[in-house]
Amino acid sequence: MTERYVVAIDQGTTSTRCIVFDRRGQLVSLAQQEHKQYFPKPGWVEHDAAEIWRNVERLAPQALRRAGITLDQVAAVGIANQRETTVVWDRRTGVPVGRALVWQDTRTDSLVHRLLETPGAAEVQDRSALPLATYFSGPRLRWMLDHTPGLQERAERGEILFGTMETWLIWNLTGGLHVTDVTNASRTNLLDVHTLDWSPESLDFFGIPRAMLPEVRPSVSVLGTASAAFPGVRIGAALGDQQAALFGQTCFTPGEAKCTYGTGSFLLLNTGTDLIRSDNGLLSTVAYQIEGEPAQFALEGSIAITGSLVQWFRDQLELITTAPEIETLARTVSDNGGCYIVPAFSGLYAPHWRSEARGVIVGLTSYITKGHLARAVLEATAWQTREVVDAMNANSGLTLKTLKVDGGMTADNLLMQYVADVLDVPVVRPLAAETVSLGAAYAAGLAVGHWPDLEDLRRNWHRAAQWLPAMDPKLRESEYGNWRRAVERTFDWIQPA
Repeated sequence: MTERYVVAIDQGTTSTRCIVFDRRGQLVSLAQQEHKQYFPKPGWVEHDAAEIWRNVERLAPQALRRAGITLDQVAAVGIANQRETTVVWDRRTGVPVGRALVWQDTRTDSLVHRLLETPGAAEVQDRSALPLATYFSGPRLRWMLDHTPGLQERAERGEILFGTMETWLIWNLTGGLHVTDVTNASRTNLLDVHTLDWSPESLDFFGIPRAMLPEVRPSVSVLGTASAAFPGVRIGAALGDQQAALFGQTCFTPGEAKCTYGTGSFLLLNTGTDLIRSDNGLLSTVAYQIEGEPAQFALEGSIAITGSLVQWFRDQLELITTAPEIETLARTVSDNGGCYIVPAFSGLYAPHWRSEARGVIVGLTSYITKGHLARAVLEATAWQTREVVDAMNANSGLTLKTLKVDGGMTADNLLMQYVADVLDVPVVRPLAAETVSLGAAYAAGLAVGHWPDLEDLRRNWHRAAQWLPAMDPKLRESEYGNWRRAVERTFDWIQPA
């Protein structure tokens, strides 16, 4: 019998990857391409959606060729994507209307302030289980309709389509199927989390025509058949990247948690079929839905800037030439020298949700070297994780016992040790490093019967590394106090116009 494989399209913030996995969940081949980042104004972040689709078309045959397999050996394709990034395109031509607005983009700040004062704002937040914030794609879509001449009228005539990145990719893969999944839909402020469909009242609040929006489907279900990139192959799943990582870490039981350390970092705690609303700055979000079953929910702590802080250190300050060098540089000193970096480049996300905050470096003295700055960059990721875990413990009534981690930053042993130290719990990395991609592959394979059930997926999970806490408790609390004082210095920097 011919061996069968599953392919994941992992559409990330800085690059797109096509990855082939075998039945044991082992990575067989990987093809990757970065796409350009556009920063036209302070706080604005954009991508070229057409460039991203062209990359998928190029990467698909590369991944199969490197795996030494043919299309008929691919059981299914799954998609994981950067979630709140917003694309609008012409239904007839398929050409995007301007660039995609990326999840890090904060141009909707003043719009969000106005919306919060508009009657019905509280109900929108209640139905979506999300705060009204610059993070989500609903306000971005409203901004695009407001700032592109004639776009509102074209949308009302049904000429224009909206989607997050998985919707854009599925539309191109299938030659015009306009669908999304519940995890991505739940990040728009437009979905009613009780019905798992678009809320007519929320659409009226934002002034968004229903004709623009894709059909909402379960995450784990056959969404369509590809006619491009992977012609003839079924698309078995779509999940937002962080939900895909939760799936790839096999966190299928309430109380299990993972943190993905990438451009930003995202900690998700499975809460089962219960939607737990947070009063501690966390998000309530759809974790995944298997077709024919109830949706599973999660609490999420979203940190905007972690890996991208290392990129800033490399590209803007030019203090290192490659990202891994930051660990070497940080090890030239024994501590941060009293220096703390709070990377509120796009405001602060969980648990603060302060869109007006901006980044600071505090504690600078003539003693500080680039080694201390490098260490402060890494420590910023650890302390932001601690803030989220504290909020999650308080909100869920659970106490985190172990944190499963994944993502590119987990290759930094100094950082992972520091995360274990500040959390005072073991930090565990699985053998499969590509858990976002693996989650998309698992979900797609599950949808087409490539894997029979969730327990079969659990058996593929194996530990590769573990870091145990070793920090003196007094030092931990002293440093945490310094960090929190540094965070307070970021507040109220941008004044509303």
